[in-house]
Amino acid sequence: MLKNVLGSALRITAVTWALCGLAYPLAVNGLSQMLFPGQANGSLLSDDDGKPLGSSLIGQDWSGAQWFHGRPSGTTDTDPQDPSKTIAAPYNAASSNGSNLGPTSKALSERLQADRRELEKVQPELAGKPLPADMLTTSASGLDPDISPANALLQAARVAKARGVAQDSLRALIAQNTQEPSLGIFGEPRVNVLELNQTLQKTYPAHGR
Repeated sequence: MLKNVLGSALRITAVTWALCGLAYPLAVNGLSQMLFPGQANGSLLSDDDGKPLGSSLIGQDWSGAQWFHGRPSGTTDTDPQDPSKTIAAPYNAASSNGSNLGPTSKALSERLQADRRELEKVQPELAGKPLPADMLTTSASGLDPDISPANALLQAARVAKARGVAQDSLRALIAQNTQEPSLGIFGEPRVNVLELNQTLQKTYPAHGR
């Protein structure tokens, strides 16, 4: 009796493993590679030589004046000097998180004010002007790859100056790279920073990151 029960259990286990552990994953992977190869492989973008530049789904740290910058990131990493503590590590894909600071937080207020001062040093024309929220605030994930068109347009003056390009030309690039809400109703218009910078570099080459 026990032998029959064990035999049945082993057969069921083997069949379940073959179907769910092998057949199903292979079938799903095969279909995704045929129907959506880009998404299945991480939505990677590559340069003209085929070298991966990054994923269009994950934000990156663009710090040079010649680039459009992404939304600030609040991700952290382990402090190498003290493993019990964390340190700021912008766009750390292994530690997706926001700052979790509320609107009444003094630390948040001080950080926003400091970031605004730094921004106005680089772009004095923005002093005292209302700014899109995503220009200074972090997202919940800390890895948001997109910015609002308004954010991108305000950065156009800095990028144009750094690259020696007319602002109107950059505004046209922003318009070309603006994605409308999904199905026309879900989400907001957005600009993928990696895709925009890739187009920018191909159209108006510059050196450095």
